[in-house]
Amino acid sequence: MTTTYSSGIAEDAAPPKVAENDDTYWRAVGRRLMRDKVTLFCGAILMLMAALILFAPLVAPYGPTDGSIVRRLKPIGTPGHLLGTDELGRDMLSRLLHGGRYSWFVGITPVAIAFLVGGSIGIIAGFAGGKINMAIMRVTDVFYAFPSVLLAVAVSGSLGAGIANAIMSLTIVFIPPIIRVAESVTTGVRNLDYAEAARATGAGARSIVVVHILPNVLGPIFVYATSLVGVSMIVASGLSFLGLGIKPPDPEWGLMLNTLRSAIYSQPMIATLPGICIFMTSVCFNFVSDGLRTAMDVRA
Repeated sequence: MTTTYSSGIAEDAAPPKVAENDDTYWRAVGRRLMRDKVTLFCGAILMLMAALILFAPLVAPYGPTDGSIVRRLKPIGTPGHLLGTDELGRDMLSRLLHGGRYSWFVGITPVAIAFLVGGSIGIIAGFAGGKINMAIMRVTDVFYAFPSVLLAVAVSGSLGAGIANAIMSLTIVFIPPIIRVAESVTTGVRNLDYAEAARATGAGARSIVVVHILPNVLGPIFVYATSLVGVSMIVASGLSFLGLGIKPPDPEWGLMLNTLRSAIYSQPMIATLPGICIFMTSVCFNFVSDGLRTAMDVRA
């Protein structure tokens, strides 16, 4: 929520100078993003990773399950295997590219679903207020009694291993925090002057929400949801590491960390490559989220 502070300027003082450039809000957001070198750099890395992952079948030199016991645990830089091979002789570069498709899908999909479901519920709770707000938020608070990782493990363990169950468990984890953020920003917007003016003109609840509420709350909710993508990838990788996510032989970064544990002493660099991919992706998503939040801040 944005807090407004008194400027302390006398009423007869000269009004502040209006900026000469009458840019729209989104042009101003784009201009601030273009000045943020860290966000641009991290965004470029994510775009490059997304392109490599999307075209993995064309870029990868080998199939993700093609292996040979003769080529097992080859070091980085081996001719024909730029990033070496794993414990079954499978090319690590090919495994990382194909595994990124699973990791990104399982990391982004739950956040997208939670954004749609949790954002809708939170906006309803914030706009309706009263008993509806209390009922929704008290149910939401129940989920905060459990740590997010523990809740994901419990739900995924009860449903069983698999990509669909992993997505479902992560979606259940991320819906409550998005509901809370959506309810908070909607509560702060619903009683502002333009919303009250719309009510005074006889506009219905649906019209007020669509025309006046949504454009002002979707930005903060989206930025917060973006910050959850990195967390989602880490938790999804943890589920696969525990055997509750992607099933072998399909490549996935968390599952690769699990299968490469035995190689940590003989080929430590090979064993840490999936972890490096998870770390880089999570950090880049967090920096991009921070950049978006700063650029979309109306006080900027």
